[in-house]
Amino acid sequence: MQFKDQVVLVTGASRGIGAAIARAFAAEGAFVVLNYLSRHAQAETVVASCRQAGGDAWALAADVRSKAAVVDMVQRVIAELGRVDVLVNNAFAPYSFDPEQRQRFWELGWDAYQTQIDGAVQSCFHMCQAVLPAMRQRLKGSIINLVSDLVEQPVVPYHDYATAKSALVGFSRHLAAELGPLGIRVNCVAPGLVVPTDSSRATREAVQSSIAALTPLSRLATPEDVAGPVLFLASEWSRFVTGQTLLVDGGLVMR
Repeated sequence: MQFKDQVVLVTGASRGIGAAIARAFAAEGAFVVLNYLSRHAQAETVVASCRQAGGDAWALAADVRSKAAVVDMVQRVIAELGRVDVLVNNAFAPYSFDPEQRQRFWELGWDAYQTQIDGAVQSCFHMCQAVLPAMRQRLKGSIINLVSDLVEQPVVPYHDYATAKSALVGFSRHLAAELGPLGIRVNCVAPGLVVPTDSSRATREAVQSSIAALTPLSRLATPEDVAGPVLFLASEWSRFVTGQTLLVDGGLVMR
């Protein structure tokens, strides 16, 4: 199995894309640490499904926007499991993809941007700094950050959300340049609209259909569609890939 005996830490893994990523790693033999904020029962359900898939899992609550909480969580993982081989930064501030109810730029305050930046970039910053000492010691590791194809093509102008994800792409590229000589790779996965998730629940079927019609593969992504590319970027199959953003949107954005 591709990830047998590896430790994979996935943030925001109690539901949606994060849960699908956790299950996919577990199916390949990984020990998955599922980070979650407050949904304990859902996280434990994902733990059970990871074990059923053939791996093992451990749910740990922590607000990844808090440096102290992140440091405590990662120290517990290192103390118990010895290392972190793969970090998947999936957590972000709650957001609703609702084209009708979205705030236009002139209606937004900076606080909306700050909320998204804290959820996407600050959380990633804390997580990367926390796992880095253990990865540097082993001269090996893979970090995958979840971004969005909205960075490349604003199908709907979700200003605050996409600005934060754009910043995360830049953060990831510079981190890849810094950590490459240490044997640590950093890449991004950029999905399009993913259904079903909590964030896409407000996207009307007519909007979903119009996006699917523009997509060469003629449908929207599922959480499982996103998990496969994440595993690829974490695996030895991509050992010479770093600083890249892999678009996972059925060909809606091509570059």
